[in-house]
Amino acid sequence: MSRYLITSALPYINGVKHLGNLAGSMLPADVHARFRRLQGHEVLFICATDEHGTPAELAAAEANQDVRAYCDAQYEIQRDACAGFTLSFDHFGRSSNPPNHRLTQHFCEALEKNGLIEERVTKQVYSTDDKRFLPDRYVEGTCPHCAYERARGDQCDNCQRLLDPTDLIKPRSIISGSENIEVRDTAHLFLKQPQMQERVRAWVDKASEWPALARSIAYKWLDEGLIERSITRDLAWGIRVTKDGKPRRGFENKVFYVWFDAPIEYIGATVEWSEAGGGDWERWWRTDKGADDVIYIEFMGKDNVAFHTVSFPITIMGSGEPWKLVDQLKAFNWVTWYGGKFSTRDKRGIFMDQALAMLPSDYWRWYLMANAPESSDAAFTLEQFQQSVNSDLANVFGNFVNRITRFAAAKFESKVPDGGVWGPAEEKLAAEFFQRLAALTQFHEQMEFRKAAAELRALWVAGNEYLQVAAPWTAFKTDPAAAALGVRTGLNLVVLFAILAQPFIPDAAKTVLDAMGVPETSRMWPLASDKALLDALPHGFAFTPPDVLFKKIEDSEVAAWAERFGGGP
Repeated sequence: MSRYLITSALPYINGVKHLGNLAGSMLPADVHARFRRLQGHEVLFICATDEHGTPAELAAAEANQDVRAYCDAQYEIQRDACAGFTLSFDHFGRSSNPPNHRLTQHFCEALEKNGLIEERVTKQVYSTDDKRFLPDRYVEGTCPHCAYERARGDQCDNCQRLLDPTDLIKPRSIISGSENIEVRDTAHLFLKQPQMQERVRAWVDKASEWPALARSIAYKWLDEGLIERSITRDLAWGIRVTKDGKPRRGFENKVFYVWFDAPIEYIGATVEWSEAGGGDWERWWRTDKGADDVIYIEFMGKDNVAFHTVSFPITIMGSGEPWKLVDQLKAFNWVTWYGGKFSTRDKRGIFMDQALAMLPSDYWRWYLMANAPESSDAAFTLEQFQQSVNSDLANVFGNFVNRITRFAAAKFESKVPDGGVWGPAEEKLAAEFFQRLAALTQFHEQMEFRKAAAELRALWVAGNEYLQVAAPWTAFKTDPAAAALGVRTGLNLVVLFAILAQPFIPDAAKTVLDAMGVPETSRMWPLASDKALLDALPHGFAFTPPDVLFKKIEDSEVAAWAERFGGGP
């Protein structure tokens, strides 16, 4: 048994996340955590809301709320949406909670003692109309690299280049829209990243198990040369800047930059879990306390990769303390809405709470992972969603479960029948089953979610093909023993298919396993290629046929959703 620490990129606090956010970090992290638990490993799955920074202040102001009250309410909404998608976090924390404050302040002081933090006066945009300095995201303007007219002060969403507000052409205040701004002097703390460049590169060089997407983004930053980055901002909402455990002089009106404190919340949320009675957090994060044998896996979208492959590792390594570094980093491209961006403002796309109001979570979980944006961006379309649900879940898996359990209930009194001897059909089924089981296990271990979903579907198809050959409904009239064998094998496949489906569609899998009377202790991932798996149910064992697992999505529903959410190219 191994120990797996799994973290998902933190969803930002302002608003419910859309399906693309879900597919790019939280959902695949959950699928992998479930898989590793089924293998018998010890898993700690951590996530939290990312609550500091400019967007939270802006969203609270727009909602006419205090920032703390706004974040409190939004946390509950996001936690409920995650629960609705059955995301199996061991703890879902908050970056605004005390552990993250203590840790962030600690890391800053440790970095400064090691010569990696420098206080300096810098130029920053000041809005005379708003009577305040404008942090990065309070400033918009034209990108100097690609001429995109709505670039933010920290990053251009069009070309992905990192920016400083003073880089923008024709900058303007997001608060008032005023261009009546000027550049003034202000003091900030800078993380001296170039001093750690070669150490970070050597670490990335060893990360051979990272996907190409993650490695390429890390090397892009390293090849361009790391720069000294400010880790403080002129904001009221955030973690206060300290020195030697006391407020830092001259920084009374400043807080840490959200991208400095947010990744530290992975540790902070684990401390929250520990303080809530979960266990010893240090054995997961401190290599001097036993974390050296932990396998740490991070899940995130491609826009977060640079911070996790460069900035956060510099914080960890630069502290000079024995913290656990990430072992595997699974990065995803984006899920787009018909090839364009999801947009709350323009009512384009489906968001997590809306999705749950339309259909159960398994429908969305299956489609998003079967079409995971691993090698390139993946366009979500309602038409493809309909086709995948109707074909994969309703016709292939759902139909298999329903027709064999109902036939067994009608002809064999809802009991696993005895009789019959294995023949060529069963031997062929076993050979294909165990070959595909090995491939499915490997794809899960390699975190190749599209391939894993395709292999699981192929197993379901193999089960349907077996029933077509065995045809117990026909054999029942002339050869009851052969019919009993076909039904018994089919019922064992029902159980095996549900066990293997648990990471992707946990609710439907549980429904099937409960109906088949399978105890919790017997729902683990099959580790051996033993033919006995295909005849594991006790003969005479009683079960209850489950209700229809998945209803088909009708054309009229797709048309209504397209009108509501902006479907079409």
